[in-house]
Amino acid sequence: MSVELETTWTEVHGLRIHARQELNLAPPQRPPIVLVHGVAVSSRNMAPSAEAFAPHMPVYSPDLPGHGRSDNADHVLATHELADALAAWMDAIGLRSANLLGNSFGCQIAAEVAARHPERVDRLVLQGPTTDPLARSYAHQVVRWIRNGRLEGSTQADVTMKDWRDAGPKVLLKTFRHCVRHRIEDVLPRIDAPTLVVRGELDPIVPQRWAQEATSLLRDGRLVVLPGASHTITNTRPHELVELVLPFLLQGDPRP
Repeated sequence: MSVELETTWTEVHGLRIHARQELNLAPPQRPPIVLVHGVAVSSRNMAPSAEAFAPHMPVYSPDLPGHGRSDNADHVLATHELADALAAWMDAIGLRSANLLGNSFGCQIAAEVAARHPERVDRLVLQGPTTDPLARSYAHQVVRWIRNGRLEGSTQADVTMKDWRDAGPKVLLKTFRHCVRHRIEDVLPRIDAPTLVVRGELDPIVPQRWAQEATSLLRDGRLVVLPGASHTITNTRPHELVELVLPFLLQGDPRP
């Protein structure tokens, strides 16, 4: 099925926030899902997953402030500020609650939303949650990202580079700093929403040890591993991701 995402603009606290969405293809009464992008990327990076989810549930994919086509705030927002901005955007569009799915740093933002605004999150999917506490340094993370880039090839790199150019070096570097310093391990135990952690079997950024630890910190967490996949499953294997998580989002159980 060919899916054409709609472009929307919403003013939130004086900032114009850009998003892509498709609300009309899914069966009636299906719960909506909000896709949360990673460091200095945007809804462009999440578009393959948005298109894959669209026939199954209403899907929203915003550009957070300072990212993609959205306005910049007066400073580069920290992780918890990005979470509050996402909750405010949900308010502005009339979305009382939704499933949230984050990729990479988007997991840290989505986790903060679930902890700070629990009424907003029905179910939570953390696909490749950063940052591994045993690799909390810029050097460790850069090495792991380079290794992942070799796995994912030029197509993913091209999309990411376009987003990084749009964001600019200030947003890229400062958001990366927030990503590395943010302690997601302190946030996960505060989350009440049922949560599915998804790891790519070959992901060098999120080793199996950390994926298991992150899952164990959750009050209601479970872990699934996608064979042969790397870090950015949302972009590289979106249809398999949807097949994997849809049962969890609709009935509470991930596909074996």
